[in-house]
Amino acid sequence: MGKRVYLFIILALASVTAFCQISPEVLAKREKRKNLTVKEWNTDSKAKLRWLDHVTTYDAEGRKVEEIEYATYGQRERVTFEYDETTGKVVKEVVYNDRNNVERIRKYEWNENGTKAKQYNYLPNGKLYSVKVFEYIFND
Repeated sequence: MGKRVYLFIILALASVTAFCQISPEVLAKREKRKNLTVKEWNTDSKAKLRWLDHVTTYDAEGRKVEEIEYATYGQRERVTFEYDETTGKVVKEVVYNDRNNVERIRKYEWNENGTKAKQYNYLPNGKLYSVKVFEYIFND
């Protein structure tokens, strides 16, 4: 067998192992973010107008559960995140508009190596309108 086949086998085994458990780096990041809320503020160039730009909220596990983007007039968009309890991967995102109405829903499938496989995009009524497939190409 060639070097590429051995490399592929090693990468595949490492990927399966990584997929089955959350890396220490990810766990360390999550530990720092437990029950954290981060607010980002903007100020205009003349320092006369200040507005809330972005709020990110993390749960007791340190996972991002909500992200809100603001404009000078108020909320522009809000996204909520749901996770698979086994893998810790995001399985669903719900995007809300400036009036806090559901605008779109995204659901995810993951490859064994922990990379995204597919993203399903749904309308607010739950009707599937597109599927994005992720392809990963490694160049020598």
